[in-house]
Amino acid sequence: MTTVEISTAGGPFCGPACQCLADFFREEFIKHHRCLERQREFYSDHAIAQAEEALTRILGQVEQLSQREDACEVVSELLRKFDLVTNLSAWTEPKALH
Repeated sequence: MTTVEISTAGGPFCGPACQCLADFFREEFIKHHRCLERQREFYSDHAIAQAEEALTRILGQVEQLSQREDACEVVSELLRKFDLVTNLSAWTEPKALH
């Protein structure tokens, strides 16, 4: 499952949730931050600072976000916005290649 497919997954982990949902969301945002770091040379310092500020703000609120009734929809939308910048969903993990 890629980062931008969260909202289509549905299921028992969406909605007011346990700690595992917050951990999952946190890891997805951290993946975007790592991806952004690898692409730093392609963006202005201002763009990087704005993206990092947004990521920091979201990571600080991930617990509250994960407890919302519409958690998966809200977080999915945020992840899609970050994916427009990082294009993380198009990357393939080297371990996944045969």
